[in-house]
Amino acid sequence: MNLKIVKLREDARLPTRAYRTDAGMDLYYCPNGERARIVKDEGLAIGARESVLIPTGLKVDVPYGHMLEIKNKSGIAFKKQLIVGACVVDPGYTGEVYVNLHNIGLKTQYLKPGAKIAQAVLLPVFHCDVEEVSEETFVDNTQRGNGGFGSTGDR
Repeated sequence: MNLKIVKLREDARLPTRAYRTDAGMDLYYCPNGERARIVKDEGLAIGARESVLIPTGLKVDVPYGHMLEIKNKSGIAFKKQLIVGACVVDPGYTGEVYVNLHNIGLKTQYLKPGAKIAQAVLLPVFHCDVEEVSEETFVDNTQRGNGGFGSTGDR
């Protein structure tokens, strides 16, 4: 399967895999003229505890029956404390793909144009109808029951 992608700006980079066997495709920061956050020689500023939509310069034709999930890059999450939020690109979306990055750290982080910002994984989606049922007909006689957070132990 091929994922059809349009570059919206000349300097946009197509997603890449570092290794052929990688599940995720790296996404890159591609400036779109946002000047308010640019710090000369440093790049795009993302303040401590701040969220910023980072442009990729790409439009993606996500096939029906799939979604493009945007996920953290482990090195960026660990080293820069930048994590991804709002991470699903649906087949019906036809605009530029942005990555919602949250700086969970205590200091401002900077992104230079072309920097890796996240990874994208194309995943199948199973569409279903939603049916409301009564509590009496709901199957809840499992071994786990309604045990939630911490119910399986802390080991």
